Amino acid sequence: MRHRPVSLLGFALAAAISFPASLLAEPSTEHPASARTLPAPAISSSTSFAARTAILQQGFARRRLAIGTAPALTAKGIPHLPAELFATRPELSDPGLSPDGHYLSVQMEDQKTGDHELAIYDIQAATPKLTSVLRMPRRQVPMNVVWSSPTELVIEKGESDGSLDRPKYLGEIISTDILGRHSRYLYGYERDRSRYVGASSDQIDRGWGRVVGVHHPGDGHFTMAVTEWDRRDHTDLYDVDSLSGRRRLLDGVDIGQARFLTDDAGQPIFAYGPDQNYTYRVYIRQQGQWRLLDHSQAGVGLEPLAPSPRPGHIYARYSAKGEPLALVEQAFDGSDRTVLARHPYIDIGAIEWTAQPRQPFAESLAAGVPSPRYLKPELRDAQLYRQLVKLYPGLHPHFIDFSEDGRQLLFSLQGDRQPPVYLLLSTETGKTHLLFSSLPRVASKQMAERRSRVFMLSDRLVVEAILTLPADYHQRPLPTVLMPHGGPFDITDRWYYDADAQFLANRGYLVVQVNFRSSGGHGPAFASAGARHWGDRVQQDMIEVIRQLIAEGSVDKNRICTYGGSFGGYSAMMSVIRAPGLFRCAIGYAGIYDLSMMYRKGDIRESRQGRSYLHLAIGDDPAVLAANSPAELAGQIRIPVLLIHGKDDQRAPFAQAKAMRSALKDAGNPPQWLAEPDEGHGFYQTAHNLQRLQTIEAFLDRQIGAHANPAPAGDAATP
Repeated sequence: MRHRPVSLLGFALAAAISFPASLLAEPSTEHPASARTLPAPAISSSTSFAARTAILQQGFARRRLAIGTAPALTAKGIPHLPAELFATRPELSDPGLSPDGHYLSVQMEDQKTGDHELAIYDIQAATPKLTSVLRMPRRQVPMNVVWSSPTELVIEKGESDGSLDRPKYLGEIISTDILGRHSRYLYGYERDRSRYVGASSDQIDRGWGRVVGVHHPGDGHFTMAVTEWDRRDHTDLYDVDSLSGRRRLLDGVDIGQARFLTDDAGQPIFAYGPDQNYTYRVYIRQQGQWRLLDHSQAGVGLEPLAPSPRPGHIYARYSAKGEPLALVEQAFDGSDRTVLARHPYIDIGAIEWTAQPRQPFAESLAAGVPSPRYLKPELRDAQLYRQLVKLYPGLHPHFIDFSEDGRQLLFSLQGDRQPPVYLLLSTETGKTHLLFSSLPRVASKQMAERRSRVFMLSDRLVVEAILTLPADYHQRPLPTVLMPHGGPFDITDRWYYDADAQFLANRGYLVVQVNFRSSGGHGPAFASAGARHWGDRVQQDMIEVIRQLIAEGSVDKNRICTYGGSFGGYSAMMSVIRAPGLFRCAIGYAGIYDLSMMYRKGDIRESRQGRSYLHLAIGDDPAVLAANSPAELAGQIRIPVLLIHGKDDQRAPFAQAKAMRSALKDAGNPPQWLAEPDEGHGFYQTAHNLQRLQTIEAFLDRQIGAHANPAPAGDAATP
């Protein structure tokens, strides 16, 4: 199979970054005990898949990207870009740095098939050298890839149900080495292990395994959490040798699929997570026993993040009564709590950490345009970060990995017009190595600006909306697409690059993404405020924002459509029902349309925890479910509808789309229809995504675009 070569970003390259010598601490000369010298590996002979994406995109310029603030957009200056540009998913993603800084793990996705691989590169060579490729079975993806030593990796296997949902963990754990010669099956229920060597045992595990963390420094061991199928309310914690597969039981706690915080040696400190009734619990390990923290100690949201350099203390996110999450340092038992950062309306979001021993030195909020706030500006790594912020205006740097000696730093840059770019920084010399861009064909200067705005609603709640501005934004009012996000619980539309929003803005539409109640980023109380209000108050949040934008003259009241995926597909239908006359068309993509069906079909209902979530989120009163289900109210939808769905969708089964289509047909409003037999919850394959975007483009053009008929008098709602 032939593939196009992947070019190097399309940005001009300038001189190397150089930091003042005063910022660079003397590096340690010690090396991990498990490190060993390896012969220079040869590139794998089977180097297809665009020559493993042209060996990290022809990379490895020892220079910096010249990314600056893009000039003002004009209709003349922004071309009508091909839909293929927005239909393409990242070929490369999720890099990880080996403990010695010598190797890089990268996830790869074949654009034609959607198949995934994990590639390992030697990045200390003048040009990156591919050392091995781990190919995943169909629809499986490598998840939570961690380096247990400078030469060993541990991988959790996941399965993708589509592009709209995070891949789900399968509970299987494998390992491999940098040369790909010794892949091992460490935990799971797969019977055919012929492609693995050195499996931990011939016994079939009957449970879910998760990687908790690795030792520091890396010695080839990791900690593993296991919940057995016949004991779903309990989790055991093991120390595992990734080379031999030997396991040693460390402890256990009575929470199913619990998360753990461990120390550098892998010993447990905290266990936490929702129980089978979806009640969040936090346990602390004291004197050989687990002790449940009460509300005065854990509040309504305590998320342990990392041990603090202060003995007996940790860093954590914390909410006492449901207010936005703060960053705190506290004693294990919740006493001696110091608030390091908080905001009255927004959660503390991304946290930047130093090299080992890790300390947080900066944070940015979980909503709005990210801007770093420094906690410990005197630290060397904080000053390095400050330099990157100055060098790349308009982009948000994020520290991903340090080598154990602190000499190498893997970091990313991204913005509203720029998809993630990954670079390697030498903290000794201050020079960067460009590794790869997730979407190298995207030129930031051709993309649309995204703005964060806040709106006060009729009940005095304040919500954020992200507006993506077309090139002719100054020629308002504009045709508009309301694009609600999925979830809805604790999911947030952020300011960063969004392919669908950029595509619609490039076609001349103002795109409005409202972080309605139930969204993340504003505290536990805000995230739970939409429970059992999916069909009314949640929809009203978005409707009120649109009406405010009409009143200020930004939105053309006669040219508004709504389009969303997953829960956003549900909202696209329900918002039309709740605001008759406001919208000219609606597009549902992989949506839920019959709430009662969620108890009968789909993967959420398959676990007790999932059923508890449904009870809390939508309730179980048949009359209420029907009164908030678009399929039961299809007669109230009197505008053109487009339905898009994958026939292999496990989260929102294909039966949901068929029920909506049937209901609309019965109501005398047959929808336009696009269904793909080999897609799940959101389309993965580029060809199918291209067809989806082209179908949406033509549909919108007929309804609110250049070829739309004028709205009949009195058809559109007034603000």
